[in-house]
Amino acid sequence: MAKKSKKFLAALEKVDATKAYSVEEAVALVKELDYANFDATIEVAYRLGVDPKKADQQIRGAVVLPNGTGKSQKVLVFAKGEKAAEAEAAGADYVGESDLVQKINGGWMDFDVVVATPDMMGEVGRLGRVLGPKGLMPNPKTGTVTMDVAKAINEIKAGKVTYRVDKQSNLHAPIGKVSFGADKLIENFKTIQDTVLKAKPATAKGVYIKNVTITSTFGPGVKVNPQSF
Repeated sequence: MAKKSKKFLAALEKVDATKAYSVEEAVALVKELDYANFDATIEVAYRLGVDPKKADQQIRGAVVLPNGTGKSQKVLVFAKGEKAAEAEAAGADYVGESDLVQKINGGWMDFDVVVATPDMMGEVGRLGRVLGPKGLMPNPKTGTVTMDVAKAINEIKAGKVTYRVDKQSNLHAPIGKVSFGADKLIENFKTIQDTVLKAKPATAKGVYIKNVTITSTFGPGVKVNPQSF
């Protein structure tokens, strides 16, 4: 187990482990306890009552945060012809076809999100072993396989985030930066919360949201009371 830093332990002492805070309290405390020497990301983590081994309980999708993420995303688009021109006009950072496939296979990874038109997925499929493990493979469920590349790019640049439940039934999503005002972080959180609630599988039994925690990049997690939102 990694040794905890003195700063982390000092921050941890200020969190009541027996308490589930309101959203407002949790956001204020996470901002207060952040000690990173950069503008850290604040994230919400859910423990869900789903079985990701079942196909109908694999929660995955994307949502545009009303106040963005505070991070500038580099978007790579696989498209050709008119759609390539459309992607360039919409502000894509990189646009190409097989040339980009070769470049990525060679080790280049200077991008954050990949978008592809459906007709390019035959080419993009060759990158499954490279993009898949990093969560960068385009997927219709997250809106990254589409003919409307301009819309996809605009949403990503505006603060679109993807979410996916992992094998342990956990789901993570960023809600902004420490520098954000509390009101903006709370609004982003509520957008994620509404999205997670709407994504509840009809076959999921028992308690759906078991645990909610808000944390910054290096800071301790602060539990949120589900009854507070």
